[in-house]
Amino acid sequence: MSVNFNNLSGGQPGNQQIGSDKGSQVRQQTNQQATVQQTTKASAKDSVSLTPQAQQFNKLQQKASNSSGVDSSKVNDIKKAIAEGKYEVNIQRLAEKLASFESDLFN
Repeated sequence: MSVNFNNLSGGQPGNQQIGSDKGSQVRQQTNQQATVQQTTKASAKDSVSLTPQAQQFNKLQQKASNSSGVDSSKVNDIKKAIAEGKYEVNIQRLAEKLASFESDLFN
């Protein structure tokens, strides 16, 4: 007499269970499927939206990263004035700026 152990789990090879182990595994699989379904439903409801301030900040950040940080037209105007001998230095303003810089640096 021969016994076919492969058919004990309902004809699916690799899923052989005996007695109460089969019932507990079925419950575990059902619980796992329910958890997956709940997670899927929950994630379908999740959404993220940015405030107008955050959107504006994002645009400004992109603009700043694309910028070199140098005002090219101002630099060209100063170069032209120096080349033509028309650039004048405001000595009083320069002295104030140097004093302010040193004050910030050492205090």
